[in-house]
Amino acid sequence: MSAAVRPALPEARLLPLGDAALTVEFGSAIAPQIHARVLGFASALEALAASGRIDGVIEWVPTFRSVTVYFDPDRIDADTLAAELQALARTSSSLTVAGAHWRIPVCFDPEFAPDLDELASARALPRERVVELMTQTVFSVYMLGFQPGFSYMGGLPEALEMPRLASPRKRVPAGSVAVAQRMCAAYPWESPGGWRLLGRTPVPLFDAADAERPALLAPGDQVQWQAVDRAAYEALQACCAAGTFERASLRLDAAQGAEVTR
Repeated sequence: MSAAVRPALPEARLLPLGDAALTVEFGSAIAPQIHARVLGFASALEALAASGRIDGVIEWVPTFRSVTVYFDPDRIDADTLAAELQALARTSSSLTVAGAHWRIPVCFDPEFAPDLDELASARALPRERVVELMTQTVFSVYMLGFQPGFSYMGGLPEALEMPRLASPRKRVPAGSVAVAQRMCAAYPWESPGGWRLLGRTPVPLFDAADAERPALLAPGDQVQWQAVDRAAYEALQACCAAGTFERASLRLDAAQGAEVTR
C-alpha cells in the first residue's frame, strides 16, 4: 500500500510592515495545517534568536496564519533579516503543540447570554441544543490577541456560525463567552466587543500575579465548556474573589509537549 501524499502547502510570503517589522505569511485560511507551520516557524525562530544570528530582533507575534517579527533597524539590516526569515520559512518543520486540556464552567442564564436566543432562532435550533453543542465541542486555542489573555478558538460547529453584531457593544463583561463566524472566545476583561454573547465564566482568564502563566489559555490548548447553574456560578465567583480557587482544578490533561511533522 502506498503512503498517503500530503497536499502541497503554499510558499510563505514575506511582507514588510513599516520599517521595523516583517510578516511571514504561510497561507490565507484559518486551518490546522497552516497554524502548524506558524508554530514550527516560531519555534525555529526562537532557536535562531538564541544562537545570536539575528541580534536586533525584539520580538515576534504568531497568529492564525502568519508570524510578525519586530526588529531594531539600527541593530540589524532589514534585507539581511528578510533573507534569514525566508530561509527559515523554507526549512522549518510543522509543529503540533500538545497543550493543556481545560474544562471551564460557564453559566448560560439569559442575563449572561443576551445573544443565545437570537442565535438559536436564526439557526432554527432549540436553546438547549445550542448549549449542548457548545459544551460537547472541544475547542482549539489558535492564538491570543485583542487584549491580554483573549484566546481565539477554532472548532465552533457550523450549526452555530453567525456573523459579528452589526453594532458592537460598548461594554462586554469580563468572562463573557462569545462566538463569531466559526470562532469562539472568552473576554478576560470588560471591553467593547462585537461577538455574540452566549454565556459567562466566573473563572479569571488572566492573572497578573501569576508571572509564569498570567493568561489561563495558551496556543495549543484545548477547551471544553461545562454548563453550570447560577448558584454554582456564584459559588465559584466567590471562591475566585477570595483567592481560594485553584486553576489546576480545571485541567483535564496535564500532558505538555510538541510533535514535529514534515
